[in-house]
Amino acid sequence: MITFVGAGPGAEDLITVRGQRLLQDADIVVYAGSLVNPGLLSLCREDCQVYNSAKMTLEEVLDVMTEGERERKRVVRLHTGDPCLYGAIREQMDALEAQGIPYEVCPGVSSFCGAAAALGAEYTLPGISQSVVITRMAGRTPVPEKESIASFAAHQATMVVFLSTGMLKELSAELIRGGYPADTPAAIVYKATWPEEKVLRCTVETLEETARKEGVTKTALIVVGRILEGEYERSKLYDPSFTTEFRQASAVPDGGQRKEGQQ
Repeated sequence: MITFVGAGPGAEDLITVRGQRLLQDADIVVYAGSLVNPGLLSLCREDCQVYNSAKMTLEEVLDVMTEGERERKRVVRLHTGDPCLYGAIREQMDALEAQGIPYEVCPGVSSFCGAAAALGAEYTLPGISQSVVITRMAGRTPVPEKESIASFAAHQATMVVFLSTGMLKELSAELIRGGYPADTPAAIVYKATWPEEKVLRCTVETLEETARKEGVTKTALIVVGRILEGEYERSKLYDPSFTTEFRQASAVPDGGQRKEGQQ
């Protein structure tokens, strides 16, 4: 069996219990060496065959996985975060399906969740934003025009930008062009949940300057939105004036405005 496994955002103990077990049982592991914490490989048996896909082509990765399947070995394809985000797994799964080879996917914790934890942030604050845009700047991999940063910025929703740390000057310009005020709160989270994690708070206008001063050039997420500061509305879920399936309202509404961090 071939299993695509999400390695989590970085910290070794943030891989899922299932993912940990799959690594421990694997005969072959093909891991994304440019992004996955190599410490996770210590979970593998001594006789496990380990391949670094950072030095391989798609065809070479597929050859290793399909040969392992033919030999009835347990194969793990280890991707960073959760494989569904910028993991390039669809082309691998399609190739396996074309050969009639079964596979499974074990989800992982994405780095955008690790970034929220590092920031102590909630991406979906009532009255501020109830949507999260996950996107990237166009680089060597193009982005459809209708999914441009500027077009998403017009919604003023929380935005998490992957794979764009080397283009922060252009990112700021696109965010402002799309409608975010220049003073909109932003943050750069470098290697979320890794021991060397850095959290840099700034504004949309100062993204490039902040990263340059701190020497951050890659492996960072950009978070943008008013959820990073300011007032928000109290959640209805635990509001005593709100009736749910599990309890009846016990008080009258109080207006519900809160400042971030207020209990």
